[in-house]
Amino acid sequence: MKWTDDRSDNVDDRRGTGGGGGGALVGGGLGTLIIAAIIFFLGGDPSSLLSSGGGSSSPTEQRELSSNELQIREFVKMVTAENEQTWTKIFAENGMQYQPAVVVLFESTTQSGCGTAEAAMGPFYCPADQKVYMDMSFFKELQQRFGAQVTEFSIAYVMAHEMGHHVQTLLGTTQKVDALRRSGRYSEADLNRVSVATELQADFYAGVWAKQTDNREHILEPGDIESAIEAAEAVGDDNIQKRSQGYVNQESFTHGSSAQRKEWFMKGYNTGDIKQGDTFNQLLK
Repeated sequence: MKWTDDRSDNVDDRRGTGGGGGGALVGGGLGTLIIAAIIFFLGGDPSSLLSSGGGSSSPTEQRELSSNELQIREFVKMVTAENEQTWTKIFAENGMQYQPAVVVLFESTTQSGCGTAEAAMGPFYCPADQKVYMDMSFFKELQQRFGAQVTEFSIAYVMAHEMGHHVQTLLGTTQKVDALRRSGRYSEADLNRVSVATELQADFYAGVWAKQTDNREHILEPGDIESAIEAAEAVGDDNIQKRSQGYVNQESFTHGSSAQRKEWFMKGYNTGDIKQGDTFNQLLK
């Protein structure tokens, strides 16, 4: 992936500053709750595990960031800036105004508007404070436990997916899905299908971002799209279930299969058109 000269100020780097704190379950993200995956996919509620984890974690000691960590910060600032520029342009073309999200870099635990953020959750977006939370150790897990080769662009894809959730919040999709969940009128299987549609739309938006950003900045290099697809497939529900519990239960899917994640990312990339991403009508017929 080619770097640009753009940098965003909307990056809050909390690494090396200590952490901790308690809270409640945090909303959806691409990470699919790595440590809580088995409970989650077996139909249980991982909120007790996730909310209690922060209280039992000891704060990290304050320290200076390494040169590699500082380089990661620069990369995240660049990708954040490219998300802001691309989505500002897309929103303006559709008669809307884009409001940037803040990206929080942390290690182990930190506090979010949705409760305690933990590394075990993987990267996620919190609608309550409109921030993306990322512990970079997720990418080591992605490579070692889920079989994806991590590249700069696979990290950019993960960020773009979480920014896709921010776009959903700005467009009101997140609020409609939340209201549907709270209504009590739908079965768990129905709500899982809604969750899949929500996550696949975020993958679609990530593909749109990749296409439009490359059109503007020529960031893509050979193999970049393939690395994003590999990351998307690695965190497909079927792949995670096979690795965590040895079998696949499609009714408990919440993020989509590996094939679906590839399909919708590539649809976003191939069309570059935000209007082509109505996963809800496609998947909930």
